Amino acid sequence: MSSLALNENEDGRGLLAKLMGTVRPEFRPEIVIPAPGSLVFNTEPCRIDKCERQRTVKGFCKSHYKRWLDQGRPELESFLASPGPLPVGDGPLAACTVTWCRFGSARRGLCISHHGFFSRSSETDVNKWLATLSPEPATERPECRLAFCDLWAQGNSPLCLNHKSRWHAIGTPDIDEFVARCESVGLDRFDFRCLADRPQLRLELQHALQCRHDERRASTRSSVVTPVIRLLTDSGVTSLLEWNLGQWAAFYSAGRVGRSHRHNGQLAFLRFAYTRLEDLAAGTGWESEYSRDVWALHRLGYTDTRGTLRFDKIPQPWLRTMAKRFIRWRLTSGREIIQARIDLLALNRFAAFLAHTIPHSDGPDCIDRGILERFLAELARDKRAVTSRGRDISSLNAFFAAIRRHDRAKDLPASANFYPEDFPRPAKRLPRALADHIMAQLDQPENLGKWTSPDSRLLTLILMRCGLRVGDACNLVSDGVVRDGDGAPYLRYMNRKMKREALVPLDEEVHTAILDQQRRVRERFPEGSNWLFPAPKMNPDGAKPLTTHSYRGQLEDWLERCDIRDEHGQEVRLTPHQWRH
Repeated sequence: MSSLALNENEDGRGLLAKLMGTVRPEFRPEIVIPAPGSLVFNTEPCRIDKCERQRTVKGFCKSHYKRWLDQGRPELESFLASPGPLPVGDGPLAACTVTWCRFGSARRGLCISHHGFFSRSSETDVNKWLATLSPEPATERPECRLAFCDLWAQGNSPLCLNHKSRWHAIGTPDIDEFVARCESVGLDRFDFRCLADRPQLRLELQHALQCRHDERRASTRSSVVTPVIRLLTDSGVTSLLEWNLGQWAAFYSAGRVGRSHRHNGQLAFLRFAYTRLEDLAAGTGWESEYSRDVWALHRLGYTDTRGTLRFDKIPQPWLRTMAKRFIRWRLTSGREIIQARIDLLALNRFAAFLAHTIPHSDGPDCIDRGILERFLAELARDKRAVTSRGRDISSLNAFFAAIRRHDRAKDLPASANFYPEDFPRPAKRLPRALADHIMAQLDQPENLGKWTSPDSRLLTLILMRCGLRVGDACNLVSDGVVRDGDGAPYLRYMNRKMKREALVPLDEEVHTAILDQQRRVRERFPEGSNWLFPAPKMNPDGAKPLTTHSYRGQLEDWLERCDIRDEHGQEVRLTPHQWRH
């Protein structure tokens, strides 16, 4: 069983109560049908005109994709031009042939009422009988409850004649459920009815679905979620947290979920649901996270990362306690996550060294200059880069200084200290600047025109001409252009390494390109986006900026298209940071 409480937390509030207060109404129905146009749930319609079913493969819904296969995979253009009738159930139903009547056709093309009138008349030909009818004015009547059906409702039923017959044919289920099922045929839907007897477990999965929607980081299809729902139904548990992740992985591997190319996505969704539920149960902030030996950074307010800081690799309890206090102090005093990781790696290496050298140490009194010199000798044998070893020494020195400054251990020897001459000296490196003839090739209008994305072309110009770091450039705000007293444009940006705002002058070309980019962002996000370079995918509201990883991948593709060569004719590979040199 998970270490997290299932029914009661320390504040007396149960996990079920938390779920009830967190899961929004649109994610609580037994059948959750994503809203049209929902990006995360891939609800774009089929490429076939007038077909509202959801696309799956090659832009077609399942029915049209199967029809395309049955026809021998013809050219897509010819198939799009003549796809045939809409799938069964999507086409309009036949109405009564009386021109003004919108009741459903029952017999001989007539509705029930008009067929009765016809059968009681002396005429035997329907067309001749229709010609004898006098035109009547348009009549306002309630239409069928189904949104896609424009026929009149039959009698006291909210459905037309044909849909009423279908409703009776399947046993007259709840009318709202029947409407939802009919309107979602061919659409992605998430069916939780098999968990009706386990409301908390159903809410836990619906909570995961809501988190996927809100985070907008991965597409989520019912083909991935439905096998997970079946898996949990077969498990017999009433909450995901009754088992740990290892038990769930083993149960999954036992074959309860059908093997397919989607099985990795199914297991990933199961893990996602578990971790988000664990987040909800554990709470957030230092009070709930500090006591753990593995800190989840997103629970500490670092919402842009799902990483962790692990202290469980430090075998000495006293050192682990001091390491946690040190890392918390570093983070709360404004240090970046990357620095905390560097510090923790250094402490892990030092803890492993102590465990080998002094197996039974019970306090910092064992750390004297002699131990540190032995540690320096161990580092010198390491094959890591000089700068990496130097970072270890710097982090440990900061750790010892913090212990003394904050009076955390009076028994730490005064000789526990590193000195400038203890740091390994890095070898002198050649200049990292790009050669002039390489820069000339990169800056050619012909090569800049080979960018397929105007966003990335502008970002490249900014890196070349303004000297920004790629992370700072990707996080430029949309209104970052300012002018001086003479009207000259400057780019305002946040230098995240120096933790301050900075200004850099803009030339006319870059300034004009930025104005064009601001216009494109406004067109893409009419309600506005805070970023000059919004992420191109999984970003429907413009809340996320372009990532450096995404830009680096585009940069590699661009360099390959440009075929940039050095003086020896070798293909050039560069990093965005080289433009700063």
